[in-house]
Amino acid sequence: MKRILFYAVTLLATLTACHDTQVPETYTKVNKAPHIYPDYKDVTIPVNIAPLTFEWDGSCDEIVARFTAGNQQMVCGGEAVQPAVKEWRQLLTAATGKDVKVEVFVRQGDAWTGYRPFTITVSPDSINPYISYRLISPSYVTYEELTLNQRCLENYDERVMVDNMLCSTEVNGQCVNCHNYQQYNPRRMQFHARQNHGGTVISYDGHLRKINMRNDSILSAGVYPAWHPWLPLIVYSTNRTSQTFHTRHHNKIEVFDAGSDLIAYDVEKNEVTNIENDTTEFEVFPAWAPDGKTLYYCSAHFEFRDTIDHSTEVIFRAKEVKYNIYKKTFDPETLQFGPHQLVFQADSLGKSATLPRVSPDGRYLMFTLGNYGVFHIWHHEADLYLMDLKDGTVRAMDEVNSPDTESYHSWSSNGRWIIFSSRRDDGDFTRPFMAHIDAAGRGSKPFELPQADPDYHRQLLKSYNIPEFMHGPVEVTPQAFARLLKDSDGEAVKYVQKLSQ
Repeated sequence: MKRILFYAVTLLATLTACHDTQVPETYTKVNKAPHIYPDYKDVTIPVNIAPLTFEWDGSCDEIVARFTAGNQQMVCGGEAVQPAVKEWRQLLTAATGKDVKVEVFVRQGDAWTGYRPFTITVSPDSINPYISYRLISPSYVTYEELTLNQRCLENYDERVMVDNMLCSTEVNGQCVNCHNYQQYNPRRMQFHARQNHGGTVISYDGHLRKINMRNDSILSAGVYPAWHPWLPLIVYSTNRTSQTFHTRHHNKIEVFDAGSDLIAYDVEKNEVTNIENDTTEFEVFPAWAPDGKTLYYCSAHFEFRDTIDHSTEVIFRAKEVKYNIYKKTFDPETLQFGPHQLVFQADSLGKSATLPRVSPDGRYLMFTLGNYGVFHIWHHEADLYLMDLKDGTVRAMDEVNSPDTESYHSWSSNGRWIIFSSRRDDGDFTRPFMAHIDAAGRGSKPFELPQADPDYHRQLLKSYNIPEFMHGPVEVTPQAFARLLKDSDGEAVKYVQKLSQ
């Protein structure tokens, strides 16, 4: 029979209490991990992250947590555990490079239970202070309710950067998407508006422009972007994108391309040129290496039989479409690209690789691997993989993956953190998760984006799309972006056979 122990707890003089909350004097201790949401047990966090708030994952009358780091203590509780920002920062400063011990106590009626302590490791590696993402509803009924938001990771400040409702209506709807930055710089940003008031918006060192990138010499306007690390140059994929909806398949939507190429766009000259446009290849998701001399991208070989409409044919043959990872050399002096080279042959494994992203030190290439197709955010089998570019080895990142979707990953500027979208919470909504990456390319247990209210994500009926790190906030107002979109038809892009200095 297990012995039940009762403990009387005396608090240290260095205790900081949240709203005069106290650890219970008497409780039953059990050798079980506390069942909390979000799950922050045994995670590694940056020293500058906002407080990790959590609640009991179930029903209880009260929850209390004691955080201990050296001679520093903090006690928080009530309906949820919500540390104050000031006291949290003091605690993390004391725990930098070490662990915070967390003890959780839960009251049911008059009885308190104390659970097995867990730790939170505080890494001295800081994280970029801002991220941005698109918030999108899962239903086309509220399609116009799209925003591009930015969030300070050091507190809970979230602001709208681009508000689609300032431009669109139910009759004249549009989409905003594909926000991207040059080297994490919020003053060098681009995003797209589709359909009504459509165009590519470029914010470059305080100058706002709307570009009409449609041209008879290219497949479509730019879609998925990749800024060169320092040149005023953006490589895009151009895509003929469609989607189909499943009635019984657990992957509810299949987003696919019936054609895609790569183009390069000179921001200063407003010139564009094709760099990959093989009609039997679907090229997509460009990504620069940090040295600016190598461009990675994905491509799927697909030959149409021309017996039916191309989009319909891709639907019928969707599971045949499998993407490999390629690279092209690039000369920053002449702006010329070399021939493509195979980097990772996913189709030989019966898989499809998408979204290559290179670590800031140039050592690792992270990508998403699914069974087929290009839009893995809807694929529940999709996982993150890591290639060591030094020796070419590839492995599944089992330490960060879950049984559900992992996709849309980005590296922090110091290469020590990743952020990615995951459906691990409920299988339906994507949420941002972060993980520490050490020098050997190993990840820590991911932690969910902290919120002031720990139940926030359970109540939010929107998905986070394309989380990107930033050095600071975008200062352009949503109203300024909306005026540009509504009042301008956009500068018509000029097509050239090749880019030149």
